[in-house]
Amino acid sequence: MLIMYKKIRKDLLNLQDKKFKEFHSSLCPGTDNIIGVRIPILRNYAKKLSKQENIKEYISFNKTKYYEEVMLQGMLIGLMKTEIKETLITVKNFIPKIDNWAVCDIFCAGLKTVNKNKEIFWKFIQNYLKSKREFEVRFAIVIILDYFIEENYINKIFNIFDSVKHNGYYVKMAVAWAISVAFIKFPTITMEYLKQNKLDGWIYNKALQKITESLRVDTKTKNIIKSLKI
Repeated sequence: MLIMYKKIRKDLLNLQDKKFKEFHSSLCPGTDNIIGVRIPILRNYAKKLSKQENIKEYISFNKTKYYEEVMLQGMLIGLMKTEIKETLITVKNFIPKIDNWAVCDIFCAGLKTVNKNKEIFWKFIQNYLKSKREFEVRFAIVIILDYFIEENYINKIFNIFDSVKHNGYYVKMAVAWAISVAFIKFPTITMEYLKQNKLDGWIYNKALQKITESLRVDTKTKNIIKSLKI
């Protein structure tokens, strides 16, 4: 296992782009262990690694040093072809490693198995919504954003947004982002929600801002949204 781990770390260091490291580090405040591997390159590397028989051992390896090593583990989980019970265990073990928005969001986006196991994952994320840890709550919100903004769940997710009380910046941003996506997909029902929500004022105004920044919202609607600001 140690030999594989050292080989992967060496490969990641060889894929370093110093300009990207500087740029990406500026987007992830407090993350000082970034090598600087561009995400498409890291994804391609993950696809190659996923074909190895013993890659599950690497996913469960906890002695990570670099941001990209954690990101890579998250990508590999998304590429796993396992039974849902094993997938949930692996996801549960990975979540405590999430300590920044980028790892969280890219991990969630790659977890396509959610599409085939909607109700199972819906139940799975409920406890994380109540967590005191910022990135555990963000994980649950981003999963909702990526996979549950649809007709069958739209009213449920509005209730969740109203009930989220975590004051972490990255939680609040995720909720605002999710509301803006909901508005794009379901403008009428989301507008009604905005008029009678129980959101924190900061989240509410940030959601309005993100809606008005969307290229998929027309000027007339943007003006109406701006008038709702408190």
